[in-house]
Amino acid sequence: MARFHKLVVNDVRKTIRDAVVVSLAPVNGGDFGFIPGQYLTFRQNLNGTEVRRSYSICAGRDEGVLQVGIKKVAGGAFSSWANEDLKPGMVLEAMEPMGTFHTPLDATHTKNYLGFAGGSGITPVLSILKTVLSEEPQSKFTLVYANRGVNTIMFREELEDLKNRYMQRLSVVHVLEGDAQEIELFRGRVDAEKCKALFEHWIDIESVDTAFICGPEPMMLSIAEALKDNGLTKDQIKFELFGSSQPGRVARPASAEGDEAVAVKQTQVSVTLDGATHNIEMSKDTTILEASLENALDAPYACKAGVCSTCKCKVLEGEVEMVANHALEDYEVKNGYILSCQSFPISDRVVVDYDQH
Repeated sequence: MARFHKLVVNDVRKTIRDAVVVSLAPVNGGDFGFIPGQYLTFRQNLNGTEVRRSYSICAGRDEGVLQVGIKKVAGGAFSSWANEDLKPGMVLEAMEPMGTFHTPLDATHTKNYLGFAGGSGITPVLSILKTVLSEEPQSKFTLVYANRGVNTIMFREELEDLKNRYMQRLSVVHVLEGDAQEIELFRGRVDAEKCKALFEHWIDIESVDTAFICGPEPMMLSIAEALKDNGLTKDQIKFELFGSSQPGRVARPASAEGDEAVAVKQTQVSVTLDGATHNIEMSKDTTILEASLENALDAPYACKAGVCSTCKCKVLEGEVEMVANHALEDYEVKNGYILSCQSFPISDRVVVDYDQH
């Protein structure tokens, strides 16, 4: 069961004007190891309200440091606070690293990896890229990084250093929407048409073993389709969605009121959490997660948008409707796992278990 741990902030540095890289370490020592591509979920009390946000780890596995990149978002409570007020010596609370945006690495592999990143979507891709170059000495990596302009490129100097260090194994393509580029291919937006041009003139798509995509949803969907159209299978394409691009919990359609209607909409739900089972009565117009929180259960969650999988649990009995899923694999859904933040009970009795993973 995921729980929060205290992490001390060792360093906060700017990577661009509105983004910081935060270095962290467990307060009580111990192992806070991660798989490249995973993220941390933080919680912070801001003006009397608990705020939870997830940010991807940007460090390579062999660097011996835990780092996340946090870009300031307009109206974003946590990201604004982190960029303006977070200082070394402060203590944050975070869950253990989570996420499935990764692939097994092996020193014996000789593979070609392709990464697409948009804006702050570079953070998990950078972690994967650095670890591949370090742990798979025979593998190569091509990165296509989309930004509005040069001044919005996170980790620009670090990417240049990596390119110089791994000249024969790393290729970095910057596609800029606003700034002028000498080569037409590297101007504009990364969409299906741009992918087609890149595959024709710059990237040997037939040699790609695994592709990673992280960025705004429209960009990611068009890239994924372009990769499939050029021969990559679903298993070869890994993607990470931004929680900010998702609308969150979907509202249920309004239904007729009255005593009989209210009775029909009620259901009994049994929730197992940290080894204890709790029986609650809830409305079918409420998600499993919201009902658990309303009944003072410390159910895990982060984005509440069906993106991060923090609220994953297993349905042991009954039926639910999961209205959005951007995190679980098909086999997980087949085996009964749901995102409780997106799942509404359908049957009159539902049994879920947060302790099964």
